[in-house]
Amino acid sequence: MTDLFIKVKTQQEQNLPFVIFCKPNSDKIVGLFQRNDHLYFLENFEEKGFVFAPFDANDFPFLPLEYSDVFVENVNSKDFFVSNVSSVSENLEEKNDFENLVAKGIQAIKNNQFQKVVLSRKEKISVTDFDVEVTFKRLVTNYPTAFKYCFFHPKIGTWLGATPEQLLQTDGNLLKTVALAGTQLNVENQEVIWQEKEKYEQQLVTDFIVGSLEDLVKEITISSPYSVKAGNIWHIKTDISATAKNKNAFQKIIKSLHPTSAVCGLPKEVAKEFILEHENYEREYYAGFLGEMNIDLLTFKLQKTDLFVNLRCMKIEDKIANLYIGCGITEDSIPENEYIETVNKSMTMKKVL
Repeated sequence: MTDLFIKVKTQQEQNLPFVIFCKPNSDKIVGLFQRNDHLYFLENFEEKGFVFAPFDANDFPFLPLEYSDVFVENVNSKDFFVSNVSSVSENLEEKNDFENLVAKGIQAIKNNQFQKVVLSRKEKISVTDFDVEVTFKRLVTNYPTAFKYCFFHPKIGTWLGATPEQLLQTDGNLLKTVALAGTQLNVENQEVIWQEKEKYEQQLVTDFIVGSLEDLVKEITISSPYSVKAGNIWHIKTDISATAKNKNAFQKIIKSLHPTSAVCGLPKEVAKEFILEHENYEREYYAGFLGEMNIDLLTFKLQKTDLFVNLRCMKIEDKIANLYIGCGITEDSIPENEYIETVNKSMTMKKVL
């Protein structure tokens, strides 16, 4: 066991907060280990540390750098291994419940309540011998292009994930974000072709982000959409970059982007109300955001923020892994196909358990 994972074990034994993470295409694991068990919240978004924000709340918990120790470790490929997923059993009740939820969403779109809504479900998997080190190493091995993390706070719980979606990246007044939508299972040697439903959904996400930013930024640049692979899934991605009008704009920018239409819907507030009323479970930190605030914890460079949307994630509690999976619903959605999409997405976490 390396120094970083010895520190993880010590924090767990002392019930103290910590996060370990590995950025996309990085060969470094960074750990931030809080020295007390207090739950801190962002106040002015100028704090330095690691934020872990929920889907639906005005308070954003974070681990402050000033009360924490930082550990950095190289990824040693010899220590990391890939797991194979065994056959997946299907719960007919869960399938029917989710398909009924999707049907309600489609009907609401046809009734002109909103253009798009992102609906999700929670799946419980028994885990008798969960180990942070083993599971995190599997995440790093399987998902090199994702943001991999394990976050623990005694007042929040243990969360892990491998998310493909950037919420916001800043360097001084420069900012970058992405529009990510569409889902297609990877098939070896098969060309990726997107249907109109996925292209439309992707355009809605792009339009939402650009609309959220336009009053707060200048010099906005939007790339053409392109296909990107995350684990065994393909998505459509658009890169968006801009310059903030002033350094005080970032709090407004983050709040205007979160939750993005890729995890909520359009228009955002009506779609969010529908989700909270009909999903019948608490998303908690699924579809929230997480990452470094105002500092690069590897280089200690200031004025750098690197935030990701909390997708492809799970919460561990009482020998149960709660998996969170969702998909974007438009008027052309087919309930059974959307359920299959959530099954495909669930493989991200099932592969590491």
